[in-house]
Amino acid sequence: MKALILSTYDTIGGAPRATYRLHQGLKQIGIDSQMLVQTKQSDDKTVIGKSSTSGRGRVVTGSRLILEQLPLKFFSRNNNSFYSLQWLPDNVAAKVALLEPDIINLHWFFSYFQIETVAKLNKPIVFTLHDMWAFTGGCYYNQNCDRYTTSCGACPQLDSSKNCDFSRWVWQRKAKAWKDLNITVVTPSIWLAKCAGESSLFTDTRIEVIPYGLDTNIYKPIDKQIARKLLGLPEDKQLILFLSLAATSDRRKGFHLLQPALHKLSQAGVQDQLELLVVGASRPEKAVEFGFKSHYLGTLNDDLTLALAYSAADVFVAPSVQDNLPNTVMEALACGTPSVAFNIGGMPDMIEHRQNGYLAQAYQIEDLAQGITWVTENEARHQKLSRRAREKAEQEFTLSIQANRYSSLFNDILG
Repeated sequence: MKALILSTYDTIGGAPRATYRLHQGLKQIGIDSQMLVQTKQSDDKTVIGKSSTSGRGRVVTGSRLILEQLPLKFFSRNNNSFYSLQWLPDNVAAKVALLEPDIINLHWFFSYFQIETVAKLNKPIVFTLHDMWAFTGGCYYNQNCDRYTTSCGACPQLDSSKNCDFSRWVWQRKAKAWKDLNITVVTPSIWLAKCAGESSLFTDTRIEVIPYGLDTNIYKPIDKQIARKLLGLPEDKQLILFLSLAATSDRRKGFHLLQPALHKLSQAGVQDQLELLVVGASRPEKAVEFGFKSHYLGTLNDDLTLALAYSAADVFVAPSVQDNLPNTVMEALACGTPSVAFNIGGMPDMIEHRQNGYLAQAYQIEDLAQGITWVTENEARHQKLSRRAREKAEQEFTLSIQANRYSSLFNDILG
């Protein structure tokens, strides 16, 4: 069996990183897997695409990104960067034909190829969803809008009151291009599977849940004091870790909810015990007031340094307001770091309430603060939470578990 994975990138960002891990996992269990990408970040010879270090590669990628968003900038009142029309022509189908795969696994392909290109691939397709885009009119997360269950239009994220807007146009293109295809949908979380099943585009489509996997030999508990020494962090404080790409600027990641929760903690008189560690952002010129001393590590791209950051922390906080199955929570658990998050999206798939972390009531700042306190206030309890966090990752989120489930699915589809 020859599998081909399609993705915009191989290692940049959460969804591409998860996709590349799957590619590695498939190879490890003996699957002939190749990866076709728009922009190649790794030196893996089984990944095909323009290198991000080449001048031409950067120009092509940058140009497509700009052109992809142009219609939104000219015709939408709410120039939304978290929206994708997928309208630019491409030559992906020809490249796929040359590789002659038996089955194609689609992943996150922002700006890479048209919606209509999927119908030109002429192979059985497993469509792995990393967000809601595949069944909406262009948004990655619906923000409580249920119009994707019909045919979109009058999109609130585009500040549109017209039924025949960009969201309706994108929805109609998907409905027309994908209606007769041999597509199986995979979602990493139970929540996303439920959303896909409720959508008008995938209501009659086979949907399977296969969580992400990661290398638990890299993401593993590292002695806390060693990790802190290597990262230059205090050894006599409890550290709260917040980690996300664009950690302080992407509202969906909940930084605006974390900040008041931390203020509540500081008002409770624990500011001498706790400090904040932020990964994914550099220290801003204008200091952000948390009520705690803060440490910024900037963007960390290599797995080992990320594992050090998780291991250095006493608790990982993921205050997302909407999320699928964030790699960050999974990575934290694998490093034995209890996690606190709102009870939304795919968080319950990973965080077992009061067993390996704490699930706060959705968007309740007081409960988020209470969760941080509950995890950190008792050393014996913290050790139990840490052990169970690691067990959860070993039992459910290893690369081999994920890869074998995909292999079984591929074989079942190919018959």
